[in-house]
Amino acid sequence: MHEELIQQIKSGDTRSLARAISFVENEQEGYEDILRSLAGNYSVNIIGITGPPGAGKSTLTDALIGELTRENKKIGVLCVDPSSPFNLGALLGDRIRMSEWYTHPNVFIRSLATRGSVGGLSPKIIEITDLIKSAGFNTIIIETVGVGQSEIEIAGLADTTVVVIVPESGDEVQTMKAGLMEIADVFVINKSDRPGAELFEKNLRMMLAPAFHNHAQEVPIVKTIATEKKGIKELMEIIKNHSSGEMQEERNLSLVTEKAWQLVIQKRMKGVSKTTLQEMIRTEYKKPGFNLYSFVQTV
Repeated sequence: MHEELIQQIKSGDTRSLARAISFVENEQEGYEDILRSLAGNYSVNIIGITGPPGAGKSTLTDALIGELTRENKKIGVLCVDPSSPFNLGALLGDRIRMSEWYTHPNVFIRSLATRGSVGGLSPKIIEITDLIKSAGFNTIIIETVGVGQSEIEIAGLADTTVVVIVPESGDEVQTMKAGLMEIADVFVINKSDRPGAELFEKNLRMMLAPAFHNHAQEVPIVKTIATEKKGIKELMEIIKNHSSGEMQEERNLSLVTEKAWQLVIQKRMKGVSKTTLQEMIRTEYKKPGFNLYSFVQTV
């Protein structure tokens, strides 16, 4: 059964791909066999779209899909949404703004739930990304929840991380600087037709100046109006140049290492749930001299 499913995925059958994703996301029996059968494909470009809520990430993603489809690219889109507290499913579902692409033969869109993950991504994002790679897609766009400073996980998965902000983000930028701001390969000031966009760009460049020594080159800043598709071609050109740069082979090695690290952590933590921990603690906590660190060591 799994062999047939894998062959269907490789032939580009999106229904089989959707089934396999559900298989992996829900850890159904045999899902690891599917993953182990995948051939490594590191030529697929992964674009991460992240930033605070309300910055226009979905609209920007929609505009990028349009640009890529005009180049006859096959695009996989993963939208990571907050989880429903009732069934752990994606709360927002497939984005309404991307509705024109649902039936496009070269576009595959899937919503994933964070399921409590604090990094802005889904717990099975690495595996699902590899499944989409195996289905013959040229580019994968991952749009994250937009949870702020803790959302730096995307930098360990994407070839190019695009941080989307708006002219009113001044205070948010200050609080994000220590985390989210330092992972950007490209900054997008979206909704740049709003008042103060020019001043915000100038202040952003000044704010980022001390951080530029962490990058091989200055991080580009692009102004866009995603609803009008303005600035999208320029952004796409920057993404292409970044993903084909001289340092890309070394970056690929780092990305694969990061993915391996995350998968090892998942394996080691398998079977350890908060509910189980709480029941164990319920007993131990009442004992005199309870020490959290000793307890963790025994677990």
